[in-house]
Amino acid sequence: MDEPKKCAQGSKGAFIIGGSRGIGHATCVALAREGYDIAFTYHSCGEAAIETAQEIGAIGRRCFYFQADMGERDAPQRAVGQAVESLGRIDALVTVAGITKWNSAADLTAEKIDELYSCDYRAVLLCTSLAAKHMIENGIRGGIVHISSVHAHRAYPRDGVYGGLKAALVRTTQSEALELSQYGIRVNCVSPGMTSVRGPDTPENLGREWAHKLPLGRYGCARDIANAVEFLLSDRADYITGVTLKVDGGMSLPSMPEDNSPESGYGWAKPRN
Repeated sequence: MDEPKKCAQGSKGAFIIGGSRGIGHATCVALAREGYDIAFTYHSCGEAAIETAQEIGAIGRRCFYFQADMGERDAPQRAVGQAVESLGRIDALVTVAGITKWNSAADLTAEKIDELYSCDYRAVLLCTSLAAKHMIENGIRGGIVHISSVHAHRAYPRDGVYGGLKAALVRTTQSEALELSQYGIRVNCVSPGMTSVRGPDTPENLGREWAHKLPLGRYGCARDIANAVEFLLSDRADYITGVTLKVDGGMSLPSMPEDNSPESGYGWAKPRN
């Protein structure tokens, strides 16, 4: 194997797939505060992308953003190429972008499956491959964090495609971690639970609806997930690779209820006729 070339020294660069809103936005801000220059993609909300870039600029870090539909076959190569050209180097990759849709097992079509597969799994693998190649060729001991879901660990009605792909991402993380460890590249995963990503991070917003049924009594917020990502990319986690960290307020802990009454707290536990 050829000796890897070295990137020019300078600020660390982080590339976030899907960084304009919600978890992606919070991750961009958290990593900027840790000294990373930021590049991120956005799909449709250009105003949110501008606001995210301005917030990062106010922190004193460089920020670049690119429009991309990650479901398109050539989008990963184009996006990673733009990030490398803008930042000069990628030290951290975070794959946030994805589609959340529920599909009945009795009403699936090839189009519905492909829509989720192309964005939630294929794009993640391709972006990771391209970023890892960049890190290897430039001798960068980088970090990669995938965003999965609590649906990867517990089954729910109508999540056979979405949950199955998120479970595949957890398993893929393990293989990537094994393969890339020889280059000093760590790969980890975060599985959010019920997370409020559009409203403010206030107790009122995080305690609405059935959030009181969660073990910790509230929804998660985007900042909760970003904190986990920042930790996994930091030197404090430099002996951690191949793990999936659940950030779900205990949502995935309860077992099947012993009764099937509506009062049991599980929406899927319905009496049989």
